[in-house]
Amino acid sequence: MEAYPRGGEGPRVTDGSAADPGGGPAPRTPVRTLFLGSGRFAQPILGRLAGHPSIDLVGVVTAPPRPVGRRQVETATPIDTQARELGLTVLTPSRLRSHAAMASILELAADLVVLADYGQIVPGELLDRRYGALNLHPSLLPRHRGAAPIPAAILAGDRETGVTLMQMDAGLDTGPIVASERAILSGDETAPALEARLAIAAAGILARSLDPWLAGELETTPQPDDGASMTRPLRRADGRLDPRLPAVELERQVRAYLPWPGSFAETDGDRLVVLAARVADSDPDDDPGRFVPDLAGLALATGHGRLVLDDVQPAGGQPMTGEEFLRGRPRILGRLIRVPPEHGLPPVSVPVGRNGRGTPAVVPAPGGLPPNRA
Repeated sequence: MEAYPRGGEGPRVTDGSAADPGGGPAPRTPVRTLFLGSGRFAQPILGRLAGHPSIDLVGVVTAPPRPVGRRQVETATPIDTQARELGLTVLTPSRLRSHAAMASILELAADLVVLADYGQIVPGELLDRRYGALNLHPSLLPRHRGAAPIPAAILAGDRETGVTLMQMDAGLDTGPIVASERAILSGDETAPALEARLAIAAAGILARSLDPWLAGELETTPQPDDGASMTRPLRRADGRLDPRLPAVELERQVRAYLPWPGSFAETDGDRLVVLAARVADSDPDDDPGRFVPDLAGLALATGHGRLVLDDVQPAGGQPMTGEEFLRGRPRILGRLIRVPPEHGLPPVSVPVGRNGRGTPAVVPAPGGLPPNRA
């Protein structure tokens, strides 16, 4: 087992003497550290890192501001805002691999890199640090590698997930595991709530692991091939509800896709966003894809069961209960929603192939339809 990258210098104490990779004292002065992150998952991690006595946080790299909302207001990432409040140096390259971005980052002379929820591939120059590069990933690797591990865990109906602290390598979330922590799922988690829970766990793992890692006392464990899966970035089209699927899967989708891309149904040009839902039994006369009454509320008939729409938001309107929406628009009953195209997007999480590169295997898309081969 290896605690540091092949060919690296290994851990060192500040008086210049080399420490044994299998153990030794922690650095006597704080280690120059660079943090890369953008989303809310990274916020508690940045907070713990900034306050850690063994860390000298020399810079934070985050995504540049982007237009948000209907008015397309330029908005900084949560990490950008937090880092500036902490008085830290902030870099916002649009392309991390650009020569200018790498030149500015390498000038910071970091000996350790820590990454969480950043969103870009990290160049090899940043992985080859004196103390390596660590990544905090919100899943139990090797399951749900890639861009959307939290939605993928909810969509799959996983009974547990967790956080993994891994040493980064050239692959996509394929590096050896430093530490992990499991989290039991109740089956009613939304993506934002689970993200917040796992972010706190990740910050704790990092805080507990930093000193032994810097001292060379932590061994790493290679990720097993068995159970590896890859997730892809979510797209707006993923949010379209497919009534050919069982209601239980659509209910998971509603929880998994909050706040992005959201879950929605379209009929006659109108879009109805579903904010909260539950599963109920079908009626013998149900026609999958049609809106039907359910007690006093509104439901969508599916291939198996009904998806009761507890909270919805019509296009251009405010959030309301399904019952309130139905009272105002009773004509929606019986309408048929649009279904995704037959050659839709591949699943969010797919098994990893055995080529050693983390390439997703080709598997059927939801509903038994052919995968997207574009």
